[in-house]
Amino acid sequence: MYRKIVAFSLMFISLSAMAQFDSIFYNKSLRLDYVHAGTADDEWVALDKLLESSYWGGSKTKLIDSLRYGKYFFELFDKATDSCIYSRGYGSLFGEWQTTDEAHQSMRSFHETILMPYPRDAASVVLYSRSFAGEWDTLFSLDIDPDSYFIRPAPDPKWPVMHVSGDRPPEDAVDIVILPDGYTMDELGKFIEDVQFFKESLFAFEPYASWQDKFSIRAVLAPSDHSGIAVPAEDHWPQTVLSSNFYTFDSERYCMSYDNKSIRDLAGQVPYDQIYILANTQKYGGGGIYNCYGLSTTGNQLSAKIFVHEFGHSFAGLGDEYFDSSTAYDEFYNLKIEPWEPNLTTLVNFDSKWKSLLHSDTPIPTIAADSMKSVVGVFEGGGYVAKGMFRPKMDCLMHTFKEEKFCEVCESAIIRMIRFYSE
Repeated sequence: MYRKIVAFSLMFISLSAMAQFDSIFYNKSLRLDYVHAGTADDEWVALDKLLESSYWGGSKTKLIDSLRYGKYFFELFDKATDSCIYSRGYGSLFGEWQTTDEAHQSMRSFHETILMPYPRDAASVVLYSRSFAGEWDTLFSLDIDPDSYFIRPAPDPKWPVMHVSGDRPPEDAVDIVILPDGYTMDELGKFIEDVQFFKESLFAFEPYASWQDKFSIRAVLAPSDHSGIAVPAEDHWPQTVLSSNFYTFDSERYCMSYDNKSIRDLAGQVPYDQIYILANTQKYGGGGIYNCYGLSTTGNQLSAKIFVHEFGHSFAGLGDEYFDSSTAYDEFYNLKIEPWEPNLTTLVNFDSKWKSLLHSDTPIPTIAADSMKSVVGVFEGGGYVAKGMFRPKMDCLMHTFKEEKFCEVCESAIIRMIRFYSE
């Protein structure tokens, strides 16, 4: 009887929250495109355009982002009451570029997007940037008239969409849209096979295997003119639908796309929470940015682990736990504050991280030894630096690909995000 009362109460709360959503928002999306420019020390934002999509794919109950992950954060305010009605954290290529040597020598611009439910009444949106000291600085603000004739419709669907898995309503699911890059029309059959391999790979790992019913996956069948993707160091520049390329920020295996507009236009054909791009090449590489997109290559023997590693970045906000590779950034983390990523700590405020998962006799920091391989601890090295940053386990899929699973801390972070989108 108690369980029935609890279930009924939860259902009532959910229905009440959805009714509140419908009173504040239309069941469609408002897409704000903007240009993000600057140097290592300065940044500014300029509006590109506002677009209206015909559906909303996100949660109708989790409207306020309490996690506040990401380098950036935005809030949508109702103008009449000045109350926050929607917020989300996210990352961007610009934020990563600011930590490179190039950013200290030149200025650059990037195209970016934030997505929100379409407000019924006058609203304002405010974008914040997380400073090196960990404080939120106001970056940009804009008043929104939802009836403005300058809000244009998003591009009409152009390419076929394939339903891959899942049958939950978009507001009750983690909706993944998979986009192809470097597949010609004749190779779309291969893309379909690669999509199936992505699905099988994702749900072969915990905690995704146990939470598979919370996911919906769709794929957009968009061909490229040429096969493969760009490799600048080899002067190889095929014409592809999303213009992905290796050597992003001059790091050979970092494979991303600067063409945000094409990515969003293609993804916008379906309801989505997460974007994942499959690049048609055997060359090893990929990348993932929180609440932006993940990308990986498909012809490598490590592709399955690359999928889940990069999705860990883009979906759950997990940080890289390695520190001894060719990937290098200039002061990517401030070691005097806690990083926002849930699987990294500087021990400045370890109580806010995974301290509760440690056994009472586990030393902090924890010495990396064979006897500690299965222990959740505090192991030095992570976030691209060997000293001052700590990770939860000696090894994990966010550290190397030698492991076959995520550590307990990463699993917990992934489950928290699945529940955020689907419950």
